[in-house]
This record gives sequence, structure tokens and C-alpha cells, in this order.
Amino acid sequence: MAAPALQQPSYLLSNLKTDWSNKTLQQRCHELVKIIDDYPAKELHAIFPWLVESVFGSPDGILAGWNLRFLQARSNDYNIVMDILHPSGPMMKLVYKLQAEEYKYEFPVSYLPGPIKLSIQAGVLPDCPLFHNKIQFPMSGLLLLNPFEYYLFYFASSLIAPKNYPPAQHVSYSESAYFVLVDAYLKYFLPTEGNVPPSPYSDNRGSVASPAARSSNVPYVGYGGHSTSLLKRHITHQPSVNADPTAQEIWRSETLLQVFVEMWLHHYSLEMYQKLQSPQVKLALLQYRLSMSSMLCQPPAPPGSGTLHTYQEPFMPSEEHVLVARLLVKHLHAFSNSLKQEIIPSSPSAHSHSSPLEELKRVVVQRFVQQKLYVFLQHCFGHWPLDASFRAVLETWLSYIQPWRYTGEKNNTQADGQNKTVPDKWASFVQENLLMYTKLFQGFLNRAMRTDLVNAKNALMVFRVAKVFVQPNLAEMIQKGEQLFLEPEHAILQRQNRVFLTPSHGGSFLSSRQPMGTDSVFKVKSHVYSLEGQDCQYKLMFGPDLRTIVLKLIQIIAQARQTAKRISDHSTEMAANNSFLSWFSVGSTDLNNTFTGGEMDDLGEGVKKTHEFLDKALDYLCRIFRLNAAQLSQLMENVVSAEDNGGSKQLPDCISSENGLVLTDLGRLQIINGLRRFEIEYQGDPELQPIRSYESAFLVRLLFQISAFINARLGDHMEALCSRQDVLGSVGRHYLKSSSVAVEQRRKSPVTRQMRERPQRARLSLRVLASYRTLLILLLLYVLFALFSFGLLSTTGLILVISCLYELLLTLLTKKLKTQ
Repeated sequence: MAAPALQQPSYLLSNLKTDWSNKTLQQRCHELVKIIDDYPAKELHAIFPWLVESVFGSPDGILAGWNLRFLQARSNDYNIVMDILHPSGPMMKLVYKLQAEEYKYEFPVSYLPGPIKLSIQAGVLPDCPLFHNKIQFPMSGLLLLNPFEYYLFYFASSLIAPKNYPPAQHVSYSESAYFVLVDAYLKYFLPTEGNVPPSPYSDNRGSVASPAARSSNVPYVGYGGHSTSLLKRHITHQPSVNADPTAQEIWRSETLLQVFVEMWLHHYSLEMYQKLQSPQVKLALLQYRLSMSSMLCQPPAPPGSGTLHTYQEPFMPSEEHVLVARLLVKHLHAFSNSLKQEIIPSSPSAHSHSSPLEELKRVVVQRFVQQKLYVFLQHCFGHWPLDASFRAVLETWLSYIQPWRYTGEKNNTQADGQNKTVPDKWASFVQENLLMYTKLFQGFLNRAMRTDLVNAKNALMVFRVAKVFVQPNLAEMIQKGEQLFLEPEHAILQRQNRVFLTPSHGGSFLSSRQPMGTDSVFKVKSHVYSLEGQDCQYKLMFGPDLRTIVLKLIQIIAQARQTAKRISDHSTEMAANNSFLSWFSVGSTDLNNTFTGGEMDDLGEGVKKTHEFLDKALDYLCRIFRLNAAQLSQLMENVVSAEDNGGSKQLPDCISSENGLVLTDLGRLQIINGLRRFEIEYQGDPELQPIRSYESAFLVRLLFQISAFINARLGDHMEALCSRQDVLGSVGRHYLKSSSVAVEQRRKSPVTRQMRERPQRARLSLRVLASYRTLLILLLLYVLFALFSFGLLSTTGLILVISCLYELLLTLLTKKLKTQ
């Protein structure tokens, strides 16, 4: 390329586009680094939007960019990409270079998540401060972003952009370049140790750091503000020229956090939208605040109150999306827990000495993440498929409700392997996130009761949840939170009238202390009402209703254990019979019983894990809900008695109709959990069954043609023979109709009326001669008779005579037993 002084911005952009289509990624990155270092911001400004879209792809998924979500560590380009996009790499250097000149870039509103997009289109700015002063007037459908915001919006939207994975390519989400970059950005801009590294570029005015700086004396309100018109929001949130420079220290941290939360967690279902749009929910917080109006020192508004006016979109996150959200949750817990322990201040003004980063650590989880993550998880709990991929959602939930795991301590478990007691200092977190523990636990119970718990992966999820909630002291904290929520409001008001009277209001200095209980009650009620509405029907986690559901789940777990035991016994028996001669045997006619030896071994290993997980889950659930031995023994006896009475061999619950058996909801639940099943058998033409592994494909096809020819020529004669009532008729019916079992005599699976009434004609079937077992027996008989000097024809005749006599004797005995 020519020297920078001879280039024009448009010429630079056209040259870059040409080079990127002809050069390798390594060559492009090398030249990009030189351009960022050599060219001034004025010329880099023209290529920045195209460059960002070329790297991250378009938010609508049309342009793939560098495919960061598919780029794995084993790729040759992985290290090159990571060096370019690192938080302290050349691309971020370009961002800071443009940031110093206060350039603005347009980002379409249509690329935002549905709730934000439709809220802006309705004329209401979302509560997140990120969108303040970003809307153009009159409404143009574009956001005006600074370079840092523009870069992060494209980076975050890359996760939710629709993309197709390459076929036949295994992609590990946690090893992709995108996942590693998210982790790097979180650690860089939200450090657990030290401060955020300063920008290498800044001007003399010091206003580059924060385009809309927040004064340090303004508390974090998060997303709790009321929705107002765009015009009022635009005037109210103009950037302050005289903002405190110390507040500009962490503007990049706040921006990154808000972009990630809004782009990844602000997605709701249609059902949630209808719920949040109900008039009762809209007025819930206002009514509650009015009832608490006598408090003189109101805490900040609870998070999420303003989001009730937003619209929702039909959205289903991917497993990769959820895993990245879990990474965000885990890091925010570690970031928050790195807050330096301070001496409790004697006055509120003492907090002014804490740094902005420490202040952010104090409120980051509750103010920025709680409300949107709760709705996000609740949507996933209700809409995620009932399969093992739900593990990603489950672990995200369990990570959020266990912040004590991310304190940096290594001894999270005791020496004997038991869970460590949850420290009392986390009681306030449990109370302020009560719905995260109770409501989502109820949602998990509903899923677990509809899941196949014989599957080891599903059993593992039940075990994981039980293991978390059995941690000592956690159940007591949850119960305490529920007690605070149920405390009558009139009792709170009475305490307020006694407690909050200062000397200027007719009280004395002796009554000026605020009891901790009142503040805790307010926080719990504010949390529940802001997320569920004041008219919500809250179910106690340790109440009688949920206890009944837990007992049903325990019974299902016990039944799944019995089913797993039967499968284990069956797999052991199959493995024992897996000898050389069994290869020649005629297997079961059940098309489902086609496991190979290796598959049976894997099945046995899975069943062993299922036993282990379910046993521990039963023990943990009994300890969590304090079930005594008598209750558990009674449940186990009921399950065992049902098994002894042949419950496992009964049909699933169904009703008879003109079209056969129809499953009920109970029957579906029994099938899902392996409690009962239909004895599936082949009910089509026996001659057209799939060729089995113990049959010769060539002989099956050849013998079918011979049988079809004989049946076509002699069909009427065979029908007449079978219609006789003497011994020959019995023998004929045995040979010519043995393969046609009357379906209506065996009620083992749903059969339509047409199949039950299907007429059966007499016909000859020679398919048994295609079995390797039959061929082996015939070969042994021919060898045996050859030892006694019998010829080929005489041996064939003797075999036919012996077979006829055997079948005749068997027919006579069967007929005699029926007459008796």
C-alpha cells in the first residue's frame, strides 16, 4: 500500500475490500495492524463500520464474518484472531483511537432484541441507561453509538445472529474463539483484582472516557426507573459536562455489562409478555409503594419495574447462548465477591470514599442482572425440550443461586465430601433473590416429573438440583425469606410509625434506629412484586402443596429405580447369553430388542449411573423436606407392591375407542418414565418383515419368490385343506397359518379396527429355511445321517417324515389340552 499521506478514506476502503477477498486471513490481519498504527483517526473512521461487520458478521446472519463461534483452538487461524481481537489488541486500539475523536456510528434498531426494539418503536425508551441519548429525533430507526458501543453491539449480536453450523463438524462451545473472547473481555473490563486499564488515547478535556458520564453522587438505579416519553428522556439524560472525573473511570465496564445483558438476556416469550402487560402487574409496584409511603428513607426502586411496558418476542435461545450467559453469571459473581471488606460506616456519607469500581461491585448482580435473568430462565424452564440439553440451562440457574462458590476460596467442600455450610452472610442474597430459589425450583419439579428419569443424564440433573438445595443452612435461609414475604403489611406500617419518628416528627433520638427486619421485609416483598405482580399466588417451597409434588416426584424416582434395575438385570442376562452359538439363534420378534453386545454394555453402565444418581437424589430430597423414614418406607412399599402385582407388565393407562386404544395423559407419563409399556410386535405381513441379522438376505428373497409362486398356484387347495375339521385339517392349519397370529387375541399394543378385522388366508411360508440356525441344524443332521451311511435323498425324506410326525404329535396334544 502507498504512504498514508497519499491515501483518501474511500480509496483505503476500496483497497481493503479488494485485499480481503484475495488474501489469507493471516495476511489480512498483518496488514490491518499496520493500517491501524499508521493511519490517523480521520481516515480510519471511514473503514470502521465495514471492518466491524467484516469481523463479527451482520446481526441478521447474512454475512458470517470470521465465524468466531465456529473457530476452534485447533484451527491455524485461532491465535491470529485472538491476538487481533484481544481487549488490549489492535482492534480495541482502533476503537480507542476513534473514541478520542468522538465519532458516532449508526446501529439499526431492528437488530435489537424484540422487547427493546418494539419498546423504542412505541415511543418509550427502555429503562437501561445504555439507550439514553442514542435515539435520533424524529424517529429514524437508528441508534447513534460511539465507537466502543458500536464495537460491543456487533460483538454481542454475533451470539444471537442466526447461523448454521457446518455439517458433520463437532463444535465445542466452550473452546470456540467467541467463548474465549467473552471470557477475556469480562476479565479485562470487570476485573476481580486491580482496576480497569486506562485507555491509551484521551484528550486534554478528559471527556473521552465517558460520552454520558454518571456523577459519582448519583446512585445506581439499574433498570428501575419509570418509563417516560422519548422527549423527556432525551432532555433528562443529557451528558453532564462537569461530571466527576472519577465516575468516568468505569464507563467502559458499565457499557460492556449493559450491552451483554440487554443483547443476551432481554428476550421474553409471548406468554411472559401477556403476563407483564396485565393491568394488575402494571399497578402492582405503584400500589405497594403507596402502602409503604410512610417510610422516610426509601431504598432505590427495585429492578425491573420499568420493563413492564416493553413488548416481548417469540424467542428460543440456543445451548451456546445459554452457556455464554452462564459464563457471564459466574464472572459477575466473582467480580461482586471481590469487593473489599470495609468497616460499616457510621453515616451514609462514608460511602463516598469508595471507588466507582467498588461501588459497581456492590450492586452489579442485583441492579443489572437479576430481573432479566429470572425472566430468561423462567422462559427456558417452560419452553426448553425435555432432553439432556437442558443441562446448560440448569447449570446457569445453579450458578446464579450459589454465589458463595465464586468467592475465590478452594475449600468449598468438607473433608468427608459433604457440602460446606452456607455462611449466614448470604442470607440477604437468598432473601433478595427468593423467586430464583423457590419459583424456579417448582418449575424444575414440573419438568422432572415429565422426564425419563431412567436416562442417566436426566437422573444426573435431578441429583444436581437436590445436591445444591441440601447444602446445610440453605433451606433455613429460604424459609426465613418466605416468612418475611408473608409478614402482614399492617404490621410493617405499625413498626414504621414507632420507629421512623425523628425529633422533628415528634419522636426522640432513642427511636431513630431502623430495625433490620423492616428493611429485609421490604426488599423481599419488593423483589417478588416487581417480578410476579402484587396479585401473584405465591406457593411456599416448604408448604403442603409443594410437599405433595415432591412426594410424587420421589415416587416417580423410586419407580424409575425399579425400571433401571429390570433393565440392568436384562442387560446382564443378555451379556451372559452372548456366546458364539447365540449368533445363529433366531432372536425375538420384537424389532426393538436389537442391541449388540457393546450397546448392552453401554446400557448397563448408564443404568449403574442412574441407580447412583437417583439413590443420592432420594436421600437429598428427604433431607431437604425433612421426610421421615416411615413416609419414605411407605412410598417404597407402594412401588414394590405395584411391581410385584405385575404393574410393570400392565398396559399404560388408555381408553378404548372405535379406532383402538388411545393413550391418556397418565399413560403418556407412565411411558415417559418407563413405568409401563406396550409389548410392541410386528403386525404387518410376516413375509415382509425386515431381513434380520440371523437370516441370509439372498435366501429370504429367493424363498419368498418360491412361496409366492406356490401360494398363487395352490392357494385354493390350501384353503380347502385348512377348512377341514379332521387331523389333516389341523396339520394344514398349523403349517399354513402358523405365522398369521390373530391380532385381536393379543391386546398388547394399539391396533386399529381395520388391522384387527384383516382376513387371514392360508399360505405356505418357507422363510424359516433362510435362518442360519435352521441351516446349521440341517447341516448337522445331514452329517449325522451320513455317518450311518444314509444318502442325500434318504436323509431328506427322513427329516421330512420326522418333522411331520413331530408337528402331528404336537398338534394332537395341543388339541387335547384345549378340549380339557
